[in-house]
Amino acid sequence: MKKDLLTLRDVSPEDCKLLFDRSLELKKRHASGMPDRTLEGKTLGLVFDKPSTRTRVSFEAAMAHLGGTPLFLNTQDTQLIRNEPIADTARVLSRYLDGLAVRTYSQNLLEELAAGASIPIINGLTDLYHPCQVLSDLMTILEQKGQLEDLKIVWVGDGNNVAHSWLNAAAILPLNLIVATPKGYEPDEAILKAALRDAEGRIEMVSDPVEAVRGADVIYTDVWASMGQESDHDRRKQFFEPYQVNKNLVAKAKEDVIVMHCLPAHRGEEISGDVLEGPHSVVWDQSENKMHMHKAILEKYMAGR
Repeated sequence: MKKDLLTLRDVSPEDCKLLFDRSLELKKRHASGMPDRTLEGKTLGLVFDKPSTRTRVSFEAAMAHLGGTPLFLNTQDTQLIRNEPIADTARVLSRYLDGLAVRTYSQNLLEELAAGASIPIINGLTDLYHPCQVLSDLMTILEQKGQLEDLKIVWVGDGNNVAHSWLNAAAILPLNLIVATPKGYEPDEAILKAALRDAEGRIEMVSDPVEAVRGADVIYTDVWASMGQESDHDRRKQFFEPYQVNKNLVAKAKEDVIVMHCLPAHRGEEISGDVLEGPHSVVWDQSENKMHMHKAILEKYMAGR
C-alpha cells in the first residue's frame, strides 16, 4: 500500500529516526564517493506551481544520485492549466511515474492528487506546510548538536508554512519549540491548537524575540513575506523589523547557538548579512542537507526501504 508525505503528521517518530539515520549515512557515503543506486529504473515527477532553486535541484540531484530519473513538469505546461480534473491527472501520472513531488499553493490540491494517485505523493511545499524542509532541518540540528532532546529551538518571524511544519514536528518528536511572532502574524489557529495539544507543554508562543532567544540552542528565521504575499511586504516590514536576527539578538542566546534559514534570504531584513555569513550560521550545510534528506525520503516512499 502506497504512503504519502503530505505533512509531518504523516510520519511516525520511528520513521523520523530512520530518515535521520539514513540521510546522515547517505551524506557520508556521498562525501566518500560511494555510489548508491537504490532507485535505479525508477522515475520521479516534479510538478511545480512555484519557482524553486533548492527544492527542485535537491530533488533532481537526489534522484540522479540514487540511479533514478527525475522529470520536471511546470504546471503551466500541463493540462492542469486547462482545468483537467486533478483526479484524472493523478491517475494518468500514476501510470507513468513511480513517485510525485509537488510544489504548489493549495494543500487541498495536493491532497486531491494524493487521493487520486496510486503512487506516493510528496509535499515539496504548499502554503500550509513544508515537511521535507523541516525534516532536513532536523537532520542538520542532529548533525550539529548530536541530539534533538533538551535543546531550545526558537522560531523568530512569521507564522508561515515552515513554522507550521515546525509545530507539527514538535507535536510528534521530543522538541522544545519557542515561536516568536508579531501579534497578528501567529501560525494558523487550528494547526497551532492541535500542536499545543499533542506537544504536551513543549511548545511556547511569545511575542518578544529577545526573551524568546535567551538560552537558545537554535535560532531559525525565514522571510517576512512568503511567495504570494509580495504585495504585503512593505506593510509587514514595519511589524517585523524588531524580529530581525542580528548580532544583538544572537548575543542573547547560548555561545554555541546555531542560526538557520531555509533560504532564499533577504540580507538586512529578516537576517543581517553578518549573521548569515557569521560563525553561528549553518545555512549552507542546511541547504546541502535537503538533498541528502530527499534521498532518504525517496528511498523510503518509492522503494519501501
